Amino acid sequence: MSANSLYAIVLAAGQASRFGSTKQLARFDNEPLVARAIRSAERICGQRSLLVSGNDWENVAAACEPLAGFMIYNPRYRDGMATSLAQGIQSIRNVADGVLLMLADQPLVNDEHLQALAGAWLASPDSICASCYANTQGPPVIFPAKFFAELVELQGDRGAKAVIDANSDQVISISFENAAIDIDTPADLRNI
Repeated sequence: MSANSLYAIVLAAGQASRFGSTKQLARFDNEPLVARAIRSAERICGQRSLLVSGNDWENVAAACEPLAGFMIYNPRYRDGMATSLAQGIQSIRNVADGVLLMLADQPLVNDEHLQALAGAWLASPDSICASCYANTQGPPVIFPAKFFAELVELQGDRGAKAVIDANSDQVISISFENAAIDIDTPADLRNI
């Protein structure tokens, strides 16, 4: 299996109601959170990178220009994260052997960790390769294609953790405590 079969999906469609404005555009290290995430995805997957946007999509897309890969608008973003995840998976399910799932609001995720996930997946392409932090497993995470159907079935504001938990015997965990830091409020961003 080649690295060419790994696609990245950056979820950046949410309304960020607790943040009070378009969180994806908030700046960390002088760069919008969403641009930071998509650039990391592009360094791992190049043109096989997908940005899923919804709320304030025009400005979110503009903050990421130029895109090496492509963008999908999720018109159902108000129905929760699962709709964005499903839309992203549906768009690549016929060409991808695996998907690196990333969130736009984890600014401390670095390329070294993403490379470690990709390397673990290439060595064990039938396994879920998840980040391990704060006594849990979650994104960034790589799912092999055999889990795409389960990911598409998720509903509401549930992320992919349910699929990780339901298949715990097939998960390779890679420790990365900085993934525990996600941005929900302006104070979260200030406190990094």
